[in-house]
Amino acid sequence: MKNVRRLALAGLLGVLPGLATAADIDGSALSVLWGVPFAGILLSIALMPLLTPIFWHHHFGKVAAGWALAFLVPFAITFGPGVAGASLVHALVAEYIPFVILLTALFTVAGGIFIRGNLHGSPGLNTSILAIGAVLASFMGTTGASMLLIRPLIRANDNRTHVAHVVVFFIFIVSNAGGSLTPLGDPPLFLGFLKGVDFFWTVRYIFPETLFLIGSLLAIFYVLDSWYYRRSGEVLRTDPTPDSRAIGFDGKVNFALLGVVVALVLLSGMWKPGVVFDVAGTEVGLPGIVRDVGLIIVTFVSLWLTPKKVHEDNQFGWAPMQEVAKLFAGIFLTIIPVIAMLKAGLNGPFGAVVSAVTRADGTPDPLMYFWATGALSSFLDNAPTYLVFFNTAGGDPAVLMTTLAPTLAAISAGAVFMGANTYIGNAPNLMVKAIAEDRGVKMPSFFGYMLWSGGILVPLFIVMSFIWFKQ
Repeated sequence: MKNVRRLALAGLLGVLPGLATAADIDGSALSVLWGVPFAGILLSIALMPLLTPIFWHHHFGKVAAGWALAFLVPFAITFGPGVAGASLVHALVAEYIPFVILLTALFTVAGGIFIRGNLHGSPGLNTSILAIGAVLASFMGTTGASMLLIRPLIRANDNRTHVAHVVVFFIFIVSNAGGSLTPLGDPPLFLGFLKGVDFFWTVRYIFPETLFLIGSLLAIFYVLDSWYYRRSGEVLRTDPTPDSRAIGFDGKVNFALLGVVVALVLLSGMWKPGVVFDVAGTEVGLPGIVRDVGLIIVTFVSLWLTPKKVHEDNQFGWAPMQEVAKLFAGIFLTIIPVIAMLKAGLNGPFGAVVSAVTRADGTPDPLMYFWATGALSSFLDNAPTYLVFFNTAGGDPAVLMTTLAPTLAAISAGAVFMGANTYIGNAPNLMVKAIAEDRGVKMPSFFGYMLWSGGILVPLFIVMSFIWFKQ
């Protein structure tokens, strides 16, 4: 589900989620018990689809709301309705609403592009689509690339009995690793760009790591998919998608609208008019307002201009977007105290995590930064996690890009790459899962997916640790 959490950019780049969540809350004064609602919603997402699938399917929104209230009501009683209200407004206005607006725009625009004709899901074709998606992800964001390619990929493999592994590797490569080379790719890198990191810094400093990870995953996938493909009964005799039309695109106007989405998000990060509005204690800048209004317009324009038949051919529906919106609403609220406790650094309940990334002589340890950032990004929003460790390492972009370049590379790689470890590590993960299940693909459970990531990704991360981050 990934981006699970606030990824106000879950994919494309970033709607700047989590920049100031709980900014006025003293995390050092909080008990770890305030993290129980967040843990509860994560466990609900992981276990309830397995234990009570029918109940979860019909009531997951109520479950998310229940955990949000389990945090918000006691928090209001303990710290006062003013603090609770300010935190709620901040989570909604500064994070959740921009997040949903961006995802809805990407979901709608990508859903208005139909790749007509019938692609046949051979190992070679599937690997090629994953490779193309990896390249696109750094330029149109992991969410944009995922929403554009997941439907044709599933349709290309609708004559095969084993498809789940194709979607799992799609999440690994397109929804996560592919977004590591530019600030357009994933929210953490966009936040780094806003903090002063050069636009092309990541492509210069973590290109070898990205090439190794994506290349390894593509090779592993090709071998695994070839093994499935050769099995008796794997390919159905009758292809559900007939070879009736030449390969091409319908709904081409949405490519231009996708460019508008990218331009709006970039504009919000580069345009600094200095105009700020106060909404119940939350500062909302004019660039953000222009971006969000523009994205809403793009969404309606796409719905208006896209022929109805394109949506029908694409089996376009709102169920995946509704699932992500409801679950993320609960996550955005329950994560407030968790981020506050992390921001408290050594003085907070998670001080041990912060101290673990620093050597005895006071210098940062890139290896520990890579794993600490990655581990937390697997379950928390990787954007604020990136910022926490960015600031822990000093927060000076000039120093981090030069003297401490290995540390910034470790933080960047950990935040982006390890978002693939769970369904909630990055927003596109859950969206891709929901679309796949809506198309009849039996996806692994929450823990079943972690068996895939633990068996394939984690060993690759260990190898990367010794090659690039152990210094």
